[in-house]
Amino acid sequence: MGFFGKITEGLKKTRASVSDAVDSVLKSFKKIDEDLFEGLLETLIGADVGVATASRMCDMLRARVKEQKVSEPDEIKRLLKEIAAQLLSDDTELKTRRGENAAHSPVADSAELNRYFGLKADTKPSVVLMIGVNGVGKTTTIGKLAALLKAQGRTVILGAADTFRAAAAEQLAIWAGRAGVDIVTGREGTDPASVVFDAISAARARGCDVLICDTAGRLHNKKNLMDELAKIARVIHRELPGADIETLLVLDAATGQNAVNQAREFKAAAGLTGIVLTKLDGTAKGGVVLAIANELALPVKFVGVGEGIDDLIPFDPAEFAEGLF
Repeated sequence: MGFFGKITEGLKKTRASVSDAVDSVLKSFKKIDEDLFEGLLETLIGADVGVATASRMCDMLRARVKEQKVSEPDEIKRLLKEIAAQLLSDDTELKTRRGENAAHSPVADSAELNRYFGLKADTKPSVVLMIGVNGVGKTTTIGKLAALLKAQGRTVILGAADTFRAAAAEQLAIWAGRAGVDIVTGREGTDPASVVFDAISAARARGCDVLICDTAGRLHNKKNLMDELAKIARVIHRELPGADIETLLVLDAATGQNAVNQAREFKAAAGLTGIVLTKLDGTAKGGVVLAIANELALPVKFVGVGEGIDDLIPFDPAEFAEGLF
């Protein structure tokens, strides 16, 4: 199944709640008026798009209806699709990065993958720092991302820096084995930053292209967690000055607006460069992607649409909008 097929299948539950509800509203009106816009606003809010984002989408919709002199309600869905794609594509940096990575890709015949690949990872080694609260699917996402990078022709090593959660390193090692990549671990309770230091040393010594570091999802309190993340970031910047560094927050799509709140907190403290949204296939709350992009100006880099190792796919705004509506 190709990328578009996977995103369409993964959005099945969300599409049933969003697209069907939009259809229901449109069928109730024979002309475009303010009552129709109010009905669409309620529908979008109910689909976890969020009040601010739903309001912006409806304002954009009003403007396009006027500009294009649209008079038939059945044209509204096409406009909503265009608006959703625009909201998700407004991150200029992300679009630039996609172009850069396509040009620098070491795998000439992976055009489909490189077209959508959103990571900035051109230095050797580059670092991907994975953060997120426990239970969102961070460990499995790291394994899937490692497999995806390896399929692209990159050599990958994992750093198991979540040393506070029991068996975290063992679980990550299982995924390293599935992906066929190396891993650096430390004893439980070891200073996470020291594991990252060792992983950087190993990445250099083995000539790896990308180092993916796991981090703690919970400590004694939020301040301790954020302080630990800051310490890890300092080690990376000190040991690899000038390296490409991605800081990706893993969120569970099923948590809806709570995911937006998590992203807001981590963005303020951790300098995020992007979002990975997991478990999209198991929820009707996929509309939260629009809220994250609009309210936080954070690009969604990848989405998880299944349990398989190849079920993490690079995010594409146009495909998401198409699959959503």
